[in-house]
Amino acid sequence: MAIEWVGLDADDTLWHSEDGFNEVIATFLDVVSPYVDAGRDDVERRLLAIEHANLEVFGYGVKGFTLSMIEAAVEVSAGRIPSSELARVVELGRELMRKPVVLLDGVAEVVAELAGSHRLLLITKGDLLHQETKVIQSGLEAHFHAIEIVSEKHPEAYRRVLHRHDISPEVFVMVGNSVKSDILPVLAIGAAAVHIPYEFLWGAEHAEHDGSVPELTSITALPAWLSGR
Repeated sequence: MAIEWVGLDADDTLWHSEDGFNEVIATFLDVVSPYVDAGRDDVERRLLAIEHANLEVFGYGVKGFTLSMIEAAVEVSAGRIPSSELARVVELGRELMRKPVVLLDGVAEVVAELAGSHRLLLITKGDLLHQETKVIQSGLEAHFHAIEIVSEKHPEAYRRVLHRHDISPEVFVMVGNSVKSDILPVLAIGAAAVHIPYEFLWGAEHAEHDGSVPELTSITALPAWLSGR
């Protein structure tokens, strides 16, 4: 059946995101390094492990990430890090929240083009307020039939979204940079998916697919892929 609905991920599919986290992590390591005996790689691995453990409580997004940085700073320094440095860590999170949205190359034109031929859903996960703010700042909101901000991207979340909009999986395709979040759970409900890798990928999002999923080098190739189905 022809694709009628296109779901688009937001972070690192429509606009840059993970590079900002990487910049903050580099500064975080600079802040805590004078107070720890472990190497930078060990500290970064511990931060990632703490983020993983906190997902069930804090969820995704900058706020949970900032709390995990504070926890990691206290733990890896055995409490030696002073409150003034923890205040710097909080400020890193605040700066990341305020980081302006920068669209990936070609996104504005492609989204406008697709809106003329398909019905579009933006499906993203993370902090509700921050994601809503980024959608507004992106200037893309008017092109979407609906904006769906979910706490997790698992098969049931996609089923609920499609049911809410009365969409059959056979006419839906999800497009995103994360195999774990944008590809595998969509395939599990019988819909199609397109993978567009981004330069950086958060450690918690690493997953593989069997190679049968279409993979594009840029979102600019998406209209041609859709028209060729």
